Amino acid sequence: MEPLVDRPGPQIGRSSLGERMASCCSYRTLQAWLPILTWLPKYRLSWLQMDLIAGLTVGLTTVPQALAYAEVAGLPVQYGLYSAFMGGFIYTFLGTSKDVTLGPTAIMSLLCASYVGGDPVRAVLLSLICGTIQTAMALLRLGFLLDFISFPVIKGFTCAAAVTIGFGQVKNVLGLKDIPHEFFLQVYYTFYRIPETRAPPLFETTPNGTSISFGEIIEDFGGGLAVIPFMGVLESIAIAKAFASQNDYRINANQELFAIGLTNIMGSFVSAYPVTGSFGRTAVNSQTGVCTPAGGIVTGVVVLLSLAFLMPAFYYIPKASLAAVIICAVAPLVDYRVVMQFWRIRKLDLVPFLITFLLSFWEVQYGIVGGVVVSGLMLLYNVARPSIKVCDHGVLVMELDSGLSFPSTEYLNTVLYTQALQASPPRSVVLDCHHVNTVDYTVVNELRDLLRQFKLRGVGLIFSGLQVLTDWVCSGLQVLTDWVCSGLQVLTDWVCSGLQVLTDWVCSGLQVLTDWVCSGLQVLTDWVCSGLQVLTDWVCSGLQVLTDWVCSGLQVLTD
Repeated sequence: MEPLVDRPGPQIGRSSLGERMASCCSYRTLQAWLPILTWLPKYRLSWLQMDLIAGLTVGLTTVPQALAYAEVAGLPVQYGLYSAFMGGFIYTFLGTSKDVTLGPTAIMSLLCASYVGGDPVRAVLLSLICGTIQTAMALLRLGFLLDFISFPVIKGFTCAAAVTIGFGQVKNVLGLKDIPHEFFLQVYYTFYRIPETRAPPLFETTPNGTSISFGEIIEDFGGGLAVIPFMGVLESIAIAKAFASQNDYRINANQELFAIGLTNIMGSFVSAYPVTGSFGRTAVNSQTGVCTPAGGIVTGVVVLLSLAFLMPAFYYIPKASLAAVIICAVAPLVDYRVVMQFWRIRKLDLVPFLITFLLSFWEVQYGIVGGVVVSGLMLLYNVARPSIKVCDHGVLVMELDSGLSFPSTEYLNTVLYTQALQASPPRSVVLDCHHVNTVDYTVVNELRDLLRQFKLRGVGLIFSGLQVLTDWVCSGLQVLTDWVCSGLQVLTDWVCSGLQVLTDWVCSGLQVLTDWVCSGLQVLTDWVCSGLQVLTDWVCSGLQVLTDWVCSGLQVLTD
């Protein structure tokens, strides 16, 4: 299927106010806000059959799951159906994925149970507030915040939530009552009270309807007003991206955010609690061949018909049956294989995964916050401690693997001092910066001081491949220099009409041969210097290849 949304790429340069106003009022902008205008004019009759089949299949799956998830949320079962149909209608107009279905999910139901305490009024109010927050985030274009949630945090949370939800249904299977909600107490009392197991159990009584002010309700929600909207968006967009990659189309995070937010706002008017994208129903939707988001309308109709004609029959559904549905639904979320994948690819990823997984058994919001904080600290550490490869070719050649920013200045300063200035005698340094594409004022100021220290000790600090973007080159950084090695004079101007010269610095009597990169042409060859064969790094668009890459027919196989 073709991509549902064809958004314009980023515009270079500044446009006039009139051009920006015209762009805001264009049909293309309207398509961006209403993706249905992108695919509806191209709708085919053959798609209708597939959408009907997929919508009906998902609808039949949604009804029992919605009833079960309402039980997870601690609400009367009908609230699961109240929450299950609005998403199909709203997402048809606003969604950018053909596969995603919005509705009650196990994880969102678990989160809601932590904050609404089984009170339907609070659940509906929470849906309205969450939808407002999510819609505001969409209008402010804050979808990029989701990029800071790492995959280990997501997997740690979903695995812990699956265990929590699944074990939480054991009390219903066994017919136990008055089991605490807190996970560790729940485990203890479930096993402790197994002798009290009962067989056909009664439903929970409805809340007593005590009047509580709006301010008190908001205060009781506490961190839920941050956790629930954010996790709702995170779960749905993660699912949308996964199926977009599988089915070869793209989604837009901000538009997805807008669709979820508006679904929750409108859902609150029909007694829904907060919803998000469902992985299981989305998989069913995709596998049955849905072609457009219009399949959601069929799903919504099926749920409405169930509400209209089947509600009396739902009263006789045993909780044990609903518990079995929930356990089967969440079992695939416990992905034990991902632990081995983290171990093989990057062992440090196990840290945020385990932090999120373990803290989620205490409180789910603590698990999410803990994982995000640990991931953030790991990210900041990588920024503050960039990898520096040091080679000795008579002079020290230090290669930086990333951008320079103020947290890394002290580390760079320490490396240069210990390796070059404190050596006996002091060593000259070539700082290979061809991977560096960002610098800030703190870095420039520190480099200026380092140049002064090198000059006082009678040695040089040379910058190779530095991408100069501003006028601070004239503030004392030495970039224009003449190299004379083995009789070969290389006159290099590092900032000459955008021409970038990358030099392999080989000193100590070896002849210096340069790799010239002009107009995007990259020369990959074997250099023979004084009988020494130097094999160059394979470079693809400036990226050093360390794994299995296939680029333009050239297959580089490495370990």
